[in-house]
Amino acid sequence: MARLAHDTARVQVPATSANLGPGFDALGLALDLVDDIEVRATAGITNVTVTGSGAGSLPEGENHLVVRAIRAALDHVGAPQAGLELRCHNRIPHGRGLGSSAAAVVGGLMAARGLVAEPEALDDATVLALATEFEGHPDNAAPAILGGATVAWSGPDGRPDAARLTVGAHVRPTVLVPPGELLTGTARSVLPRQVTHEDAAFNAGRSALLVLALDRRPDLLLPATDDRLHQRQRAVVMEESLAVIDTLRELGLPAVVSGAGPSVLVLTRVDAAHLAAFTRHGWQVHTPAVSDHGARLLPTT
Repeated sequence: MARLAHDTARVQVPATSANLGPGFDALGLALDLVDDIEVRATAGITNVTVTGSGAGSLPEGENHLVVRAIRAALDHVGAPQAGLELRCHNRIPHGRGLGSSAAAVVGGLMAARGLVAEPEALDDATVLALATEFEGHPDNAAPAILGGATVAWSGPDGRPDAARLTVGAHVRPTVLVPPGELLTGTARSVLPRQVTHEDAAFNAGRSALLVLALDRRPDLLLPATDDRLHQRQRAVVMEESLAVIDTLRELGLPAVVSGAGPSVLVLTRVDAAHLAAFTRHGWQVHTPAVSDHGARLLPTT
């Protein structure tokens, strides 16, 4: 039975990009584009204030995803519940395949760690397991927790695990964010239930190659990010994004769908001349560094 030891907690959690092309539901990358979360335990009702992405459209009470994650974490360790005064400043675009929901879940779980007297009860492995229960798969949660690039998997008992990969200085992400949102469920609904052995073998080989390319072989990033399992199949719900990827790859740039899309991740910088057309058509361009750390508790004021 845990107890609440602190009234406030502050968390910073990064955006993430999952899959990285061939590593479907396994590979992920943390990006230095962060959400800030501050929570205070109170004796009153729960109140949520959101600024930035999602302001005015997200729940402002118990149904907010950060609140739900805090509740789940407190229940997990047997800590008492309380009213919550939650402030979220969101920089991660919502509904664009950049891990906004994973950031909310991991941020809430980490905030609970900052509130309880026994933070070790919510260690990284436990946070990953709880986040995976929310998300359904650990590919975004893993880099949101550990930072850098990660590979995630589940053991025979179904419990998720993850490990960090080495990322060289040549990986300098460019993120292209279209104006329209896309629900993850919609993007996953168009995927086939079965794939051929040939396509599975292709992606297994490219995923292995990508581990090497991320580490020390920039010349392999283009072939290592090729995919046959999910990107082309999603063209029906993100035709423009796939067209952008085709154009960038023809230029020799390692472009992929970011997570479930519709954002496009390029693992190198893109020439400004090529980016001008995107901004003219309402796309946002971000050039975040790879975040070397995942979600972290910050000192409270």
